[in-house]
Amino acid sequence: MKKVRIDKFLSNFGLGSRKEVRKYLKQERITVNDEVVKNPSFHINPETDTVKFDDEILSYKEDFYYMFNKPQGYITATKDASMPTVMDFFQDVPFHSKLFPVGRLDIDTEGLLFITTDGQFAHRLTHPKWEVEKEYYAVVKGSIKEENLDRFKEKGIYLKKDKYQTKPFEIKVLSKSSDKSEINITVKEGKYHIVKKIMEEIGNPVLYLKRVRIGPVKLDERLSPGEFRELTEEEIRKLKQAIKLP
Repeated sequence: MKKVRIDKFLSNFGLGSRKEVRKYLKQERITVNDEVVKNPSFHINPETDTVKFDDEILSYKEDFYYMFNKPQGYITATKDASMPTVMDFFQDVPFHSKLFPVGRLDIDTEGLLFITTDGQFAHRLTHPKWEVEKEYYAVVKGSIKEENLDRFKEKGIYLKKDKYQTKPFEIKVLSKSSDKSEINITVKEGKYHIVKKIMEEIGNPVLYLKRVRIGPVKLDERLSPGEFRELTEEEIRKLKQAIKLP
């Protein structure tokens, strides 16, 4: 890996702005290979040099992978002029300026969202070619007609408004009444509002929607809305295996 300026490395790591980082350097709080570095233009190799802030090692990683429980009221974007975004929750994590969300969830949809720096990982997880399953928990209006469910699993459904034939999908009814039903719905495509459009076509508009699984990885239920954690090595391995990445 090519060398980078120490102030750029520290800023990308999430220690603060370039101005704040220069202050830490001046205060002799940064060491490289156990030698104090005060010059912001000093160059390091993040893969081979040991950088410390107040004696804490800032470990280099090729890429970062996070599991995020998205709350309602935030748009899935890196930045927006008027609306809060999911990236607002990641301002203090390493290399936050290089992070971005994988795919999208609507502003009123909650649940599992991956945040990463790995472009190829994100591309394959969202590309239709790989047909990565996405499972949602939903509360929908009215009572689900269960006699149609096998047909949806085999042939999908034709969305009249969009003039589009969906891929096959699966609905599992968890509970139902005349007023509303609880379901799990699993789709293999990422079309805009696809779950909401499917349920509207069926006659059961979505009242509440939460994504609970992407491919082989389920949302960690210990994460409250707005909380996140790094994906485990096993979770990363399973996801990469699903999309044929080394």
